[in-house]
Amino acid sequence: MNVKSKEKQENSAVELVIEVGAEEFEAAVDKVYRKNRKNISVPGFRKGHAPRKIIEGMYGSGVFYEDAIDELYPAAYAQAVEQEGLDPVAYPKVEVVEAGKNGFTFKALVTVRPEYKIGTYKGLSASKEEVKITDEDVENELKPYIQRATRLVNVEREAKEGDTVLIDFEGFDNGVPFEGGKGENYALELGSHSFIPGFEEGVVGLKPGDEKDLDVTFPEDYTPELAGKPVVFKIKVHEVKEPQPPVLDDEFAKDVSDFDTLEEFKKDLGEKLKERREHAAEHAFEDAVMDALIENLEVELPQAMVDFRADQVIQDYAERFERQGIPFQQYLQMTGQTLESMREQGRGAAERQIKYEMALDAVAAAENMAVTDEELEAEYKSMAEQYSMEVDQVKAAAPADDVKTTLLRRKALELVKAEAKAEKPKKTAAKKAEKTEEGEAPAEEAPKKRATRSRKGTPTPAETASEQE
Repeated sequence: MNVKSKEKQENSAVELVIEVGAEEFEAAVDKVYRKNRKNISVPGFRKGHAPRKIIEGMYGSGVFYEDAIDELYPAAYAQAVEQEGLDPVAYPKVEVVEAGKNGFTFKALVTVRPEYKIGTYKGLSASKEEVKITDEDVENELKPYIQRATRLVNVEREAKEGDTVLIDFEGFDNGVPFEGGKGENYALELGSHSFIPGFEEGVVGLKPGDEKDLDVTFPEDYTPELAGKPVVFKIKVHEVKEPQPPVLDDEFAKDVSDFDTLEEFKKDLGEKLKERREHAAEHAFEDAVMDALIENLEVELPQAMVDFRADQVIQDYAERFERQGIPFQQYLQMTGQTLESMREQGRGAAERQIKYEMALDAVAAAENMAVTDEELEAEYKSMAEQYSMEVDQVKAAAPADDVKTTLLRRKALELVKAEAKAEKPKKTAAKKAEKTEEGEAPAEEAPKKRATRSRKGTPTPAETASEQE
């Protein structure tokens, strides 16, 4: 391999003209011939036994050149990049210039890491939420436990919103039953809006044993067969159940937690909620600090670099789905996406990730940061524990240079965060308007609920549950 020329191009690209000699090329051509001759039939010779010269005479002297070039150019390109000290950040664009008995020559347009520098990285300002936990917050944390402990008790009275009724129903369009409009012993929570508008409201007021013909109209955005149609549902109520929440006392706490008293349980819920919110606030602060840092990064990213990183993200997604037994093409079809649409969506995130890394690398360089052997060994041990592997296995899978880069970026991030100024989030004009002079939010009429919306699909009124509000 010989690099004949090296020329800088626009957009952080370098064009290499790389030459592979006759001897090396001849060896590759012969290798390709021996590999493929078993598939070539030549009159007068047993299949797979035709001499190379005969085959070349029939199909041309360059019949094996393309495969030979494919065999050689990746290694030749890698050697050339290393020899010239380049740092590629995307796949190269390769073009064969000539090929023959004297070898072959190709051009490689290499996108390299662009030059970049960081401006101010100390004393950056970013907003950070102050975490406070109120009694109302704790009560909200308690609600799921109350809901799980709530029992449904049969009552002999008219059904009201919030009750669960056990019903039979069948829908008729001009006296004819329609597909998907029938259910037996169906448990319906009134007020859940899991059926089309008007259905649940029509059941309110019925008692066990009552029957009713309910006139309703399907929404205009329902399936074409029923959209906008007036229909009749014949309903029979078997049971009416009302929710009976548990008594909130120490016994309740013992039943739903590991605590002996309700006070202890609430305290634990509050502490865990505060920890989660503090963790979220810290992450949000870190993101805001990094946004401020990236603003001070001077760099012009080549598009090929961004596209390459976006493709890597897509490849990671594909491998993850494949491990779960879901073909990636099937996932794309299910979500109505294409590779190009995914790439387009991923370019923004890819660009930020690249700038994130560059900014931290620039800070580490400016601070002359280094990773000691002890720090590297400690990180390997931590990774081994995290992945339940032996340290030697981790070392084989994670090159030391990559781990050191990760550690340096972590150090740089810690420095930037430590030097950053945390500010209270600025209140928007809308939030300020919510406050009166006394600091209380003005009393307002509760907003009216929007009309519920039926989903398009199998024409069963119960199937609208996930789309209703």
